[in-house]
Amino acid sequence: MKLTFSLFFNIFFILCINSQVVFAENIDVEAGEQIFSQNCTACHSGGENSVNPIKTLKIGDLKDYSMYSSDKIVYQVTNGNPNGMPAFGGRLSEDDINNVAGYVLDHADKW
Repeated sequence: MKLTFSLFFNIFFILCINSQVVFAENIDVEAGEQIFSQNCTACHSGGENSVNPIKTLKIGDLKDYSMYSSDKIVYQVTNGNPNGMPAFGGRLSEDDINNVAGYVLDHADKW
């Protein structure tokens, strides 16, 4: 029983690590920065939020509002929200949006 659990856990751990590495390799933070500069800085210059100043892109706020994940940022950028953020799903490709999410997460502790 212990051997089976140990084997299962090790395989699961290896798969998780490998999937994160593959995901990280597909993100181009530099491209994300360029796309962010062209599409997001009007409201989010320097990681700020000109529409709702308490919900910045800084790491503390992202964590406080449960937005510190690529999936949540991708969803927000793709679909927007009724409080002022436009949807970019029709304007940017999926890769572009993933790159922007990667850039935001990469810079969240630098702003």
